[in-house]
Amino acid sequence: QVQLVESGGGSVQAGGSLRLSCAASGSFRSRAIMAWFRQAPGKEREGVAAIYIDPGSPNIAEDYADSVKGRFTISQDNAKDAVYLQMNNLKPEDTAMYYCAATPLSAGTLEAMLEALEYNYWGQGTQVTVSS
Repeated sequence: QVQLVESGGGSVQAGGSLRLSCAASGSFRSRAIMAWFRQAPGKEREGVAAIYIDPGSPNIAEDYADSVKGRFTISQDNAKDAVYLQMNNLKPEDTAMYYCAATPLSAGTLEAMLEALEYNYWGQGTQVTVSS
């Protein structure tokens, strides 16, 4: 069983920064794609950033939504079983519930890292509110 617990959300003014954390437990952590999604009221859940680190090799796959490129950075710490989302230059349109997600690596998943349907495990979410 995989469990994901998010933390680090809060309220900031536009231009500010937040760092979200996701603590993961489970049996496939070393070969899992980890991602952050967000969902604003009345909108569909959208992929924000995703990462896969190939164990024992320098290969890293990452993907970002166009709306956050250059502002958000996803990272993973396998030693701590954690994934992070550093969010800089936040905008009011970034306001949403942010969810951590994980899925085992399988054929085709690296090509769809920002598709919610690819993910089997989800956290409960952490709220991010950006005021203008």
